[in-house]
Amino acid sequence: MPDECNQLCFCPIKGVIDVIGRKWALFIVNALGNRGTLRFNDLMKELGGISPKTLSDTLKDLQTEELIRRESFAEIPPRVEYSLTQEGAELRKAIIPLLKWAATRNHVQNYKCSYRKIPSHVIKTDATSENNQRTPTD
Repeated sequence: MPDECNQLCFCPIKGVIDVIGRKWALFIVNALGNRGTLRFNDLMKELGGISPKTLSDTLKDLQTEELIRRESFAEIPPRVEYSLTQEGAELRKAIIPLLKWAATRNHVQNYKCSYRKIPSHVIKTDATSENNQRTPTD
């Protein structure tokens, strides 16, 4: 009987890595995790600096990977809201330690981070409480 080894196949995560590796993807996931539900223009304001095309393309990719949901309302004017799916919420929980780790790296702390001006840089650990905000350096 051959020796058993504990190997993981990384094939299933290839598509997810391609999506979350994009510049704004994790900021979008975190913003939706912080706020629960956001409309397109609210996401634009929250992210500050993202182009409408980049936001639109990244939202579509995150939706294809079933990390966010897009809900359209048949109203005048039309209304569309974005929120995290269960898998998106699990991804957000998984990346919080990574963000905290990155914030503790000495060479990162030695220069002024331009992303700190972006509200979605703040990590809320409880999306229902506006007062419960933590930054990755807390």
